[in-house]
Amino acid sequence: MNFQCELVILILVLTLDDQVHTGKIIGGHVAVPHSRPYMVLLEMTMQDGRTKHCDGFLLNEDFVMTAAHCEAKSYKAFLGLHNYFKQNDIQFVFVEQAFPSKDYNKTGYKSDIMLLKMSSKPRLSETVKPIALAGHGDVSLPKSCIISGWGATDREDFTMSHLLMEANVTLIDSDQCLKEHSYCSKGDTGPGVGDSGGPLVCEDGKAYGVVSSIFKPHNGGPLIHHYAKIPDYRHWIDSAMKYNANL
Repeated sequence: MNFQCELVILILVLTLDDQVHTGKIIGGHVAVPHSRPYMVLLEMTMQDGRTKHCDGFLLNEDFVMTAAHCEAKSYKAFLGLHNYFKQNDIQFVFVEQAFPSKDYNKTGYKSDIMLLKMSSKPRLSETVKPIALAGHGDVSLPKSCIISGWGATDREDFTMSHLLMEANVTLIDSDQCLKEHSYCSKGDTGPGVGDSGGPLVCEDGKAYGVVSSIFKPHNGGPLIHHYAKIPDYRHWIDSAMKYNANL
């Protein structure tokens, strides 16, 4: 990546352990239960048999979107979830197939966006609803956006939150981020480890980005958070969903 910074934390998948706790997404707060019905927690079985987690968000009855680096052997999607320890009324759907962006680059985490096709259709309800995506016409830079997820709430402690957290972030105008088809925010407030794949939702209620990675500038400036820029991938997203919906 040409960002003149070093990678300090990739928002990598997080192994759930015995120390799941409540806190802040990193400078955020607990979301109102079920106020973000598009949110999906992905429980992933890795090639070595370990269980890890990423976030995602519901696009329609067939597809969930997440980050391409959330690759796994298999997935179980939790829909309608707020509290990980209270799963009585939520839906579980397995993933049939994963479709990472054809331009995804593991080295620089470019084009870090992926579609997951579910094996069965979830029941849409007040707690399970898809979110609209920003389109090609949404070209102006949104200012006030919200991120949400079940990731770590402390940069020194990688245990995930059992409650859905959220935080407000302000996007920055950056030529480098623009070249890399990303939105960026900076500062301590932002995604924590395990929030990969969650949505960046802006003023109009649409998903504009996918939580990807965090970088620290060489000059010691504030952390820079990267989100895959959904408007730049709409042609691929729409084509992939249309082609694979009935396979």
